[in-house]
Amino acid sequence: MEFRAMRRNGQLLSKEDTESVLRKGSHGILACLGDGDYPYAVPLNYLYYEGKIYLHCAREGHKVDAILYHNKVSFTVVDEDTIVEKEYTSYFRSVIVFGKASLVEGEPWKKAFLAMTDKYCVSQPIQERIEKIETCHQALGIVIEIEHCTGKEAIEFVRAKKADPALF
Repeated sequence: MEFRAMRRNGQLLSKEDTESVLRKGSHGILACLGDGDYPYAVPLNYLYYEGKIYLHCAREGHKVDAILYHNKVSFTVVDEDTIVEKEYTSYFRSVIVFGKASLVEGEPWKKAFLAMTDKYCVSQPIQERIEKIETCHQALGIVIEIEHCTGKEAIEFVRAKKADPALF
């Protein structure tokens, strides 16, 4: 499939900046084709790891059913969104990923799950986190294989980078 080029390509984030947004984001919005072919979008914690997006969820539910029905998804992360009232706008930075989601199990899931605890539970003892993973049977792993990914930022950020690159 040919993905659309971003219309305002002057606001396109570099690959490095796009990956930085994905690495540091605390949550994103997964969008998939839900019941009755209605869009289903749900906020989730996630992990960007080894060039893929990893999610965890319950073994049953709308999200799992939607992915098993139609595996093409999008995932959006908003890094910055500052409302600037006097300019009637917001200064934003965000990333959108398009890819195919599937269930992930075994060693790849255990590695990603441990990395997810590094992101969200790093203050907990490593052995405790490993034990939680080993005994967690209610969670299901989902991986999104990224096919297309773009990041975009407000034109004001683009101008600020040009004016003083040392700030970024």
